[in-house]
Amino acid sequence: MDPDTEIDHGAPLTPYRQLAEILRARIARGDWKPGRAIPSETQLVQEYGLARSTVRRALEVLSTDGVIFVVPQRGRYVSGPR
Repeated sequence: MDPDTEIDHGAPLTPYRQLAEILRARIARGDWKPGRAIPSETQLVQEYGLARSTVRRALEVLSTDGVIFVVPQRGRYVSGPR
């Protein structure tokens, strides 16, 4: 199991927090540049094998932290440097 890409359901950190950290790391290493859309909820559900509510909660964490922003009817995008 790769801790950078897979969710460990036996870990003390909840799956949504694990996913938030995985996505944060992918953004930090440049997988998605500022202003670029991140994968949709549906794509993340399929990629990580999680419930939509879990994915949504992870994305809310990143949005609250200012890592991503939401454009209604368009998607979620990587925020620029602070």
